[in-house]
Amino acid sequence: MSQKVELNKPAPDFTLPDFKGNKVSLADFKGRKNVVLVFNRGFM
Repeated sequence: MSQKVELNKPAPDFTLPDFKGNKVSLADFKGRKNVVLVFNRGFM
């Protein structure tokens, strides 16, 4: 199930693996001022 992301609204929570395979949730960063997400297509 996917949720639509809207401008100027809180992002929906999600969990993805980091580069070491550890699960990281957006909720882990709740209360911090800024969160930067980077989705790489792959490494060369």
